[in-house]
Amino acid sequence: MSSAEVEISRTKAWLMAARPQTLPAAAAPVIVGTGLAVHEGVFAPLPAVMAFVGAALIQVGTNFANDYYDAIKGADTEDREGFTRVTQSGLISPEQVKLATIVTFGLAILTGTYLVYVGGLPILVVGLVSVFCGWAYTGGPYPLGYHGLGDPFVFVFFGVVAVTGTYYVQAAAVLAEPLSTAIPDGTVTLTAVAASLPVAGLSTAIIIVNNVRDRETDAETGKRTLAVRLGYRWSRLEYVAMLALAYVVPGWFWLRTDVGPGVVLPLVTLPYAAMVARTVCTRTDGEALNPALEQTGKLLAMYAICFAGGLVVL
Repeated sequence: MSSAEVEISRTKAWLMAARPQTLPAAAAPVIVGTGLAVHEGVFAPLPAVMAFVGAALIQVGTNFANDYYDAIKGADTEDREGFTRVTQSGLISPEQVKLATIVTFGLAILTGTYLVYVGGLPILVVGLVSVFCGWAYTGGPYPLGYHGLGDPFVFVFFGVVAVTGTYYVQAAAVLAEPLSTAIPDGTVTLTAVAASLPVAGLSTAIIIVNNVRDRETDAETGKRTLAVRLGYRWSRLEYVAMLALAYVVPGWFWLRTDVGPGVVLPLVTLPYAAMVARTVCTRTDGEALNPALEQTGKLLAMYAICFAGGLVVL
């Protein structure tokens, strides 16, 4: 094998470990939070960009950590039907994946220093907790994902915290002085929290598909995800409930806020959501659920763009 072929293989392996198909979960909160910031007249471009960079680094760092810890804990086996894990398959050594995890989380913290300057102490606390929980999802003495806490973690940190945090740093840049020690007025609002709920729901839906697909192998290896605890029926109900939450929120915005009817634009993605839900509710095999996992990520991206567009344009 030539050196170029080796390099290409290693590049592909690192991309597999980073799992770029999960990045909609990092981009969607920033898109929605920024759309709301534009609507409310507090848009600040540099904080928005840095919020995305930080969110993407936390997402990739979490993916690296999952790859490493699931392999060394024995949760990834040959019977697993999901996407190839580079540590378990031997494509990249455990030491290198662990180092990549540390470096990526370190870069996320470095990126966050600017956001701390803008948003002050609240962002410092939120940022450090987010990084810690990204590591603790599969690492540490009590890994969240192994005890049925992965879904709440994703809902809170990749949904509520990510959207309201994106809005917060932009509003703080416009309305407050740097390095605030408290939450400035007008930076955390009911509308920001409400806007976070669809992203929280659809981000959680992604992890539900992943865990439904891996339910049997996770149960065998002692990984007690929420899907393992609930079973197929209730996990599927959870998936549908997360989708329902996403499609109820735009109606609330239209009826209860000053946002125009354009905010219901995400409803155009409902047929696509129904198509994916049909697969999740009837299949358990990787052949069907691996595409459904990617489709749920695409649904999150499309929904976020439509939601933000409805807030900004219409």
